[in-house]
Amino acid sequence: MSGFIFNTTPSIVFEAGAATRLAHHAKRLGPRILFVTDPGLRRLGLCDPALAALETAGIALTVFDTVEADPSLETLNATVAAGRAGDVTGVIGFGGGSSLDVAKLAALLLGSAEELDGAWGVGNARGPRLPLLLVPTTAGTGSEVTPVSIITVGAEEKRGVSSPVILPDIAVLDPLLTLGLPPAITAATGVDAMVHAIEAYASASPNNNPLSRMLARQALRLIGANIEKAVFDGKNIEARGAMLLGSMLAGQAFANSPVAAVHALAYPVGSLFHVPHGLSNALMLPHVLRFNAPDAAGLYAEIAADAFPMLAAEDSAQSRCAGFIEQLTLLAARIGLQPRLRDVGIGEDALPRLASDAMKQQRLLVNNPRAVTEGDALSIYRAAW
Repeated sequence: MSGFIFNTTPSIVFEAGAATRLAHHAKRLGPRILFVTDPGLRRLGLCDPALAALETAGIALTVFDTVEADPSLETLNATVAAGRAGDVTGVIGFGGGSSLDVAKLAALLLGSAEELDGAWGVGNARGPRLPLLLVPTTAGTGSEVTPVSIITVGAEEKRGVSSPVILPDIAVLDPLLTLGLPPAITAATGVDAMVHAIEAYASASPNNNPLSRMLARQALRLIGANIEKAVFDGKNIEARGAMLLGSMLAGQAFANSPVAAVHALAYPVGSLFHVPHGLSNALMLPHVLRFNAPDAAGLYAEIAADAFPMLAAEDSAQSRCAGFIEQLTLLAARIGLQPRLRDVGIGEDALPRLASDAMKQQRLLVNNPRAVTEGDALSIYRAAW
């Protein structure tokens, strides 16, 4: 067995209602906390129980609640400025992946003299950072257990920081926070989590390891069995809990066995056309898997029945792989996701630009089980169009 490194969040709390007891879990963050979230959650009042619990405990709060989807460098800088003005001793990220990503880097920049320009990339962030607690409100990104933060720089470029330094001290998973997610968001973020598990399992990364593969398979079992229940019966607390747990397990998997071409080709779709990340992944998923199948059919066959138990009856790896891709396509249609790039407003004339931009994601493409050229990327986009 090859050597590997497995890092994850050291303390994970999974409990319905845990957000109302956030002050107990936030004790190690100190007396002055920066609370990072987005305006939608504030309008919905989803943050209110957590904020009330923290205030009742006597914690001084600096609330930054203007994080947008695909957060910008300007937003990150404003978050850090708010934290400095409040002389904060710890950071809480509360929301979807965007808020959690901003909270991670805010904790890093507030806790050290480190410059962001030196932290971009893999393993460059050194820290230290402020104590950090993350509370996900969607079941998709797994950001609460990943050492990655993605920020939009300029109009279109996405840059990432990947380092165990930005793993939080605590992740608090409260399924009650996800009960109000609309069906479209539930569907897109759920498929996003499936992509994390699939790409982690088949990753060509030298750090692909037994722990990540085990977690990826359990994530697919939980999500495959519950995604439709969560989309169509949003108040089903058992399904919501299973989705949140599956998302977290998939996050642990890809945090250590990194994602590949699905994400690499999805990023330009999101950055150029402002398509939500989960939907971008869903649009690219079956087409990248078909491209990979000549080299990865055996791997996809191994996990096919985890997501879709009926595929266990298929008698060959090739048929299980083909069935897996077909079932993923059918699932996306059943839960209401648009099937084609043209359906989200992308013109055929944009495909060469997408392919060119995808080639900039070499940190992800190196993990793909089959090498991807710019010509390959263009062919995949054409298939998805």
